[in-house]
Amino acid sequence: MAGAVAAAGSAEQFQQLLQRPDRSLVVVHFWAPWAPQCAQMNEVMAALAREHSHVAFVQLEAEAVPEVSEKYGISSVPTFLFFKVSGNGLGGNEFKRKLKSLINKAPVMLFMKGNKQMAKCGFSKQILEIMNNTGVDYETFDILEDEEVRQGLKSFSNWPTYPQLYVKGELVGGLDIVKELKENGELLPVLKGEN
Repeated sequence: MAGAVAAAGSAEQFQQLLQRPDRSLVVVHFWAPWAPQCAQMNEVMAALAREHSHVAFVQLEAEAVPEVSEKYGISSVPTFLFFKVSGNGLGGNEFKRKLKSLINKAPVMLFMKGNKQMAKCGFSKQILEIMNNTGVDYETFDILEDEEVRQGLKSFSNWPTYPQLYVKGELVGGLDIVKELKENGELLPVLKGEN
């Protein structure tokens, strides 16, 4: 349920809460009833839960569920652990559709740090220079503006780094591959979709 903090009373319950496909992040607060600072943190979590509906907030009484506390090496309270849920926050299929529509937003799409006007890392700057020299029209997407896309696209395309270049919805590759294609004289035909 959105806007509420869930309580995990057992290891099984904890595992179920970690597998919420509708949330991209699970924040777990290991607490103890005898620690006054934990009560304060529980209030903070309740406030955060109201503001961030895409994040699941879970309270786990550290001493009541010792197997979980031991598994994650919890030695003091309050302790917070953050778990990234692989299902992606929008629900797997909906998120894939979002990525697909971004990849197909233009015939040539470049996912990079920054944009055409200003690259925010050296690799993105180099790929921009290569792209600008081809004379081919392309669109850019700044992955620094959207953490969910930044993480999701890596697994979607099975390519761990940025920049990523797509032509007609297909991944061409990163900077090294683009450089190689340019050196072999193959970049232009690939960008024009002739290959």
